[in-house]
Amino acid sequence: MPELTEPAAFRPAPGETASPWLALHVFYAANPQPLLVNCVRPLVDRLTEDGLLSGYFFINYWLEGPHVRLRLRPSGPDAEAEVRRRAEDAITAFLTTRPALYEVDSGFLKDFYNSLFDIEFPGEDRDAYMGADGRMNLRPNNSFSHEVYAPEYAKYGGPAGVDLAEWHFRHSSDLVLEAYRSMNLHLRTVLLGTSAQLMMVMASCFLPEEERLADYLDSYYAFWHRLFPGTGFIGSTEYEKTYERMAPSLGARFARLRQAVASGDLSRLPAFLRRWAEHCLELRERVAELTERGELAFPAWEGPAREDSGQQRTEDADAAPLVTVTHLPAVLPRLLSPYMHMTNNRLHVTIRDEAYLAFVLGRVLREPAAGRNAS
Repeated sequence: MPELTEPAAFRPAPGETASPWLALHVFYAANPQPLLVNCVRPLVDRLTEDGLLSGYFFINYWLEGPHVRLRLRPSGPDAEAEVRRRAEDAITAFLTTRPALYEVDSGFLKDFYNSLFDIEFPGEDRDAYMGADGRMNLRPNNSFSHEVYAPEYAKYGGPAGVDLAEWHFRHSSDLVLEAYRSMNLHLRTVLLGTSAQLMMVMASCFLPEEERLADYLDSYYAFWHRLFPGTGFIGSTEYEKTYERMAPSLGARFARLRQAVASGDLSRLPAFLRRWAEHCLELRERVAELTERGELAFPAWEGPAREDSGQQRTEDADAAPLVTVTHLPAVLPRLLSPYMHMTNNRLHVTIRDEAYLAFVLGRVLREPAAGRNAS
């Protein structure tokens, strides 16, 4: 069980004056790959080369219409205005020359987003995003706005955990942008294969014990199933039907990846996965250090599960206080889930597909014959 102490008190380090994050929401009702590769990547590269940026990351989100949430952290107060200007100019130029043509005003996607809205915003937060018809508002396509970025302290372990998460988010964003540039991620088979391998590597780095990893993957699938009750978003019977077809090749690949991570010989991995494994092992080490120092804190009891977004929300008067957790076996799976999910989010993998991959990966771990027969 986690070791719980008094609610943790967090204060910025003496003299610390980090520049605030700039948060831009770019409403683009199309696959975000062109926006990310042709606009975000060059923008971030130039800002970094000119010493104007100390951090960045992005996520995909659906609230008020599909959009990319781009977070930029200027290198200091003197850089803030220039970072804002360059970001606005780059986004405006991209949306002008390559606008998204799809409008989310009817059909399946609008119904899907409204179902998510009902699940994610059941209370008073709804009013800010709801139209007179009781359905979610839609922002104009090919538009952008500056918004508030609200770090998710409860999810990532308090301020120290958020700092670590934001460091990781940059690596995850870099990885995904490189994958978009160099891989055919517009092909579903390539996208899911890439996602499965990244999930395998990260999960194996955090939870090297086979049985514990299998239990975790089963619980990860079950989490998504519970999050969308009665919607049909997360499958079960159809997952069983496709498992037999995928198990042999996936099981063999999973076994090789786990062996490489366990042996410490990451040279056995392809370069793309090797860099990811190196990062994930460093991330795990940093989590362990923060845990040992008592710098991570999580809610004393579980509340409603929510999607990661950095969305400003009304504070729940009944929310659990944050308490320090110093038991690493409790911390690792707790952080692994949002870390892994947000990389899939950046890849534009659907929650349904992510749940499916967790289901399959958990099954092949419990049925190792699938991997042996394919080797």
